[in-house]
Amino acid sequence: MTNKDKPETFTDEQGVEYGNYGNLLKKAPNGFTEFTIPDSVKEIGECAFSGCISLQSITIPDSVTDIGESAFEGCSSLQSIIIPDSVTYIEDSAFSRCSSLQSINIPNSVIEIGDWAFWQCSSLHSINIPDAIKEIGDWAFWQCSSLQNITIPDSVTYIGYSAFEGCSSLQSIKISNSIKRISVHVFSGCSSLKNINLPDSVTEIEIEAFLDCRSLQSINIPDSVTNIEDNAFQGCSSLQSIIIPDSITKIEDETFKNCSSLQSITIPDSVTEIGDGVFSGCSSLQNIKVSDNVNKEVLQKILNDIERDIKRLNKFREQLTAVKP
Repeated sequence: MTNKDKPETFTDEQGVEYGNYGNLLKKAPNGFTEFTIPDSVKEIGECAFSGCISLQSITIPDSVTDIGESAFEGCSSLQSIIIPDSVTYIEDSAFSRCSSLQSINIPNSVIEIGDWAFWQCSSLHSINIPDAIKEIGDWAFWQCSSLQNITIPDSVTYIGYSAFEGCSSLQSIKISNSIKRISVHVFSGCSSLKNINLPDSVTEIEIEAFLDCRSLQSINIPDSVTNIEDNAFQGCSSLQSIIIPDSITKIEDETFKNCSSLQSITIPDSVTEIGDGVFSGCSSLQNIKVSDNVNKEVLQKILNDIERDIKRLNKFREQLTAVKP
């Protein structure tokens, strides 16, 4: 029976619901441990396998061109999946909360990874991002806590908010030369990330981009960067030194707060303004290199941060002294 001979919507003997004369797989019931999608299907519908907690493996034919939103969301037993070359988009939340998914091969045909696409895939340890990808959506790999390394090809022009937030095992990442913006929270909580090289294409480091990257020891900030936003490196407790490029005119609030291993920093004379608490909690800071032309207000703000830390330390000492043995 061809698709033209089928009714517009129907349910087969396994309880799987189809639409658009069999071209759309609308909904599969829970209970399958494995499933082969028929060759007649062109689209896996929204939430088609959502919540199928027993599903361990699935075969997707080359006829499928679209994997809908939340198609496999919450398939907590699904361990691996092969996406055929016919697919061009991985829609929002397509594989979110697939907590047993360990690896996935994305074909060169895919040009966009949607928001929350692999959200909380906590067992995912490897993934390839092909050269055709242009965008990685917001929260795409949020809390993928087993992901260890990733290469973002030059085709990618946008990495969304919090895309890799909470990837606590991520040790290395190579960023595309086409990226202009390091988005809000994009690497926040990547506590195993030790170093990162930002390409010359980057012009902005947004709010809390590297918040609590506790293992980050070094980062190069290229001359192309003109704006580093609030709390960008807060809590990077292993960061020892940093050079701020001449392109920066303002250091925003609490940019380096609680970088407790930071020993030296170089501030160019291009910096004319500094926010509140920029170096608050930088208890190891010993060497601040500044030009003779640096604004006095900038120097005073730095001094204020240091004095506040000294006052807190002295107060703590007084409390210890007051404690009876």
